[in-house]
Amino acid sequence: MPQQGTPSAWRIGRRRLAPVALALAATARSARAQARDLTVVSWGGAYQDAQREAFFRPFQRATGGRLLEETWDGGMESLRDASRTARWDLVQVEGDELLLGCQEGLLEPIPADEVGGADHYVPGALARCGVGNILYGFVLSYRRGGVAPGGWGDFFDTARFHGPRGMRRGAKTTLEIALLGDGMAPEAVYPALATEEGVARAFRRLDAIRPDIRWWDQGSEPPRALSAGEVTMAVAYNGRIDAANREDSADLGIVWSGQLLAQDSWAILKGSPNRQRALAFLRFVGDPAVQAGLPPRIPYGVTAKGAEDGLPDDVLANLPTAPDNARGALRVDDAFWHANLDRLERRFAAWANSGPGR
Repeated sequence: MPQQGTPSAWRIGRRRLAPVALALAATARSARAQARDLTVVSWGGAYQDAQREAFFRPFQRATGGRLLEETWDGGMESLRDASRTARWDLVQVEGDELLLGCQEGLLEPIPADEVGGADHYVPGALARCGVGNILYGFVLSYRRGGVAPGGWGDFFDTARFHGPRGMRRGAKTTLEIALLGDGMAPEAVYPALATEEGVARAFRRLDAIRPDIRWWDQGSEPPRALSAGEVTMAVAYNGRIDAANREDSADLGIVWSGQLLAQDSWAILKGSPNRQRALAFLRFVGDPAVQAGLPPRIPYGVTAKGAEDGLPDDVLANLPTAPDNARGALRVDDAFWHANLDRLERRFAAWANSGPGR
């Protein structure tokens, strides 16, 4: 009977049709991806607000195309997931994420001549898969009104400076600050962290204030905690402190001595259907005149040569790249963290989960 042969025939048909169905599904996904607008991902908050006014809206006006924004909190797992799903085109990354993402094939190579050439940028701005976007500082911040701390040594002096301390959750920046707070010279920090003795010294310093540490995960947390009196000092992004003072009438101070100076970069996700438009965006925001629009909105250094030349003195004075502020800074070593992040993050997690500290 015909009905008796139908299930078998159906099974055969399904097997034969499966590759076709998969191909059609993949084509549909690809068509949807190609149809979507350029999607740019950054860190949110006051920083992304500044980018919107300085970069995103001017780019849309100049090109007539739409740009969609998203935010993220960083991390390789999120970057891997974004690469698998092809939902982002451009993402701002920290230095170690840039190196590892490029190594793993998650990011597109960016030829220098497609974004203006190496001579267009300050030294170190261009990498195989990235274009430097900003230079910013992890700084010691505090509530004004009392005795001001003078550096990381005071951050660890809870006898003289009472109260909780806010620190970024994770090994990166925390271990450097611990060694700086223990009196180590900036140039000795990364050689020390490459040794077991140096790592042990950093954790001993953290042990000394462990009950007073309040961990933060997002850049908006330190200024809020400082203003609310939840902490008396905090590691913070310099731009977030400035934004809190300007926009929220906070009264927070910055100690520039010993800041950790870092660079973030733009990267294009591998397989982005909007690669050419992403490159056009990078060329646009690499223009010194365009980059000059960012520091007055949030005080981060920029990477195009000449972009800071015409800025007002009061803006320049608040940048982490200003000569007086950069003197004695520790430049975050992205190559070190690329090689050592997993090892030291495991060590940090074991330490953080084994005792007090919130």
